[in-house]
Amino acid sequence: MSSTNTPGGLSSLKWQIALGLGVAGALVEETTTVEKEETPYNCAHRYKTEGNELFKRGKYDEAIASYNKAIEIIPEEFKSDLATYYQNRAAAYEQLKKWSAVISDCHKAIDLNNKYEKALYRRAKAYEMNFGNQSALLMADRVLKELGKKNASIAMKNRKPIIPSTNFIKTYFASFSEDPVYKKLLEATEPLGQGELKGFLKAKLAFATERYEEIVVACTEELNLSESESNFKIEALSLRASFNFLTAQFIEAVEDLTNIINAEEADVKIKVNALIKRASIYMQTERLEECLADFDNAASLGPNISDVFHHRGQVKLLMEKTEEARSDFQRAVELNPNFPIAVVQKCYTDYRHAMQSQNAGLLAKSLEDFRKSIERFPNCPETYILFAQVQTERQEFQSAEELYQKAMDIDSNNASVYVHRGLLLLQWKGEIENAVQLMRQAIKIDEKCEFAYETLGTVEVQRGNLIIAIDLFNKAIALARSEMEMVHLFSLRDAAASQLKIASRMGIGPQLMK
Repeated sequence: MSSTNTPGGLSSLKWQIALGLGVAGALVEETTTVEKEETPYNCAHRYKTEGNELFKRGKYDEAIASYNKAIEIIPEEFKSDLATYYQNRAAAYEQLKKWSAVISDCHKAIDLNNKYEKALYRRAKAYEMNFGNQSALLMADRVLKELGKKNASIAMKNRKPIIPSTNFIKTYFASFSEDPVYKKLLEATEPLGQGELKGFLKAKLAFATERYEEIVVACTEELNLSESESNFKIEALSLRASFNFLTAQFIEAVEDLTNIINAEEADVKIKVNALIKRASIYMQTERLEECLADFDNAASLGPNISDVFHHRGQVKLLMEKTEEARSDFQRAVELNPNFPIAVVQKCYTDYRHAMQSQNAGLLAKSLEDFRKSIERFPNCPETYILFAQVQTERQEFQSAEELYQKAMDIDSNNASVYVHRGLLLLQWKGEIENAVQLMRQAIKIDEKCEFAYETLGTVEVQRGNLIIAIDLFNKAIALARSEMEMVHLFSLRDAAASQLKIASRMGIGPQLMK
């Protein structure tokens, strides 16, 4: 329409686009040339006008047929008009949600008129709907990540400590084979004390009876006792630090661990354990240099303590330094060959390095070592879980299913196994409903399983259940233990929220849980 070539008309169109108020007629442009004779140009113009009228009446297929005739007849020298015809046809395809056709026609219109604002806008919208514009997607990804960082920073400051599930706590402590304080917690000593228990002994009883919310308070009580009254100050610092770490109170945890590291009276094994735990906090808070420095100090102080190399190997694996990770796990297993978690993680690291380096011999050996580790440690669920993940990656789905089932038989309260098994069913058989049921079962088993909420939320996004997905992501965010995790989760949630807004604007109702 001629008004789009005037400042007032252009401004009006932009406001229509910005506010979503444009009617169908505002999106279809008319040319202004009027010919008195039935020339090819005039005939094309007539077909275009006919197409516009059909468009306004919602007869989009018929409108496209008219625009087709206009495009075929219009002489090539009338580039501006031809661009308009392509743009108008793109508008009709848009109403039919034929995004590839919209993109194609907009390309042609822009080739003829590279400043054609309507065509540029329509193509961008079509790319968004068709996920065809990778650069636009990358830009959107960057925006979501920046927004995620901002939201995560605020959320971490306002986050309330949440004690993880019993299974999570036990798994954390079980990852250390040489934690002197954990061993003391498991000692069956009698009597625990005369009269009412207090301080560390009270914390020990709370740990044994799974009243974890009492532990930090009891440890603080121990630390407030006089020197003559307190026999467990270092142990109280270590246990309080562990639970502050588990509840994502990282500043407080680092302070307690640093006090242990600097304490002359602290046993070497407790100091090494404190260095490992502080290094893990530095890793989670993206202070990598300090993390590696603590591991180096731990290795110097306790060169024969396997936990140093086991946990440093995990960090190196996360850094994708598989050769260095292999070396650390090899040392960990040499120092403690009967610690199943380190043994199976060595198998997994060997597998990752074999895949990275395309080493067929090492690949075969790592798979055989997995099988041997299961024979050696048949009651360790981690051996089955890690091997199942490898078998899933190798598309040995039946084997993976059997391994996950064995892990569930051994540890039926491990919610993450249910989630992994659900993901397997999705990849293997496309059984969405069964996968969702397993993930919901995981949440019933452990209502504090962040992994379950995140994974189920992602599946619900794929199913179009955006409102449900957003709620699941919010629950995962509340359980996230680091800012790094929160950034990822906020990005997922905000992406789902953006899709919901687009769906609402286009009149597409999000699916709801039945």
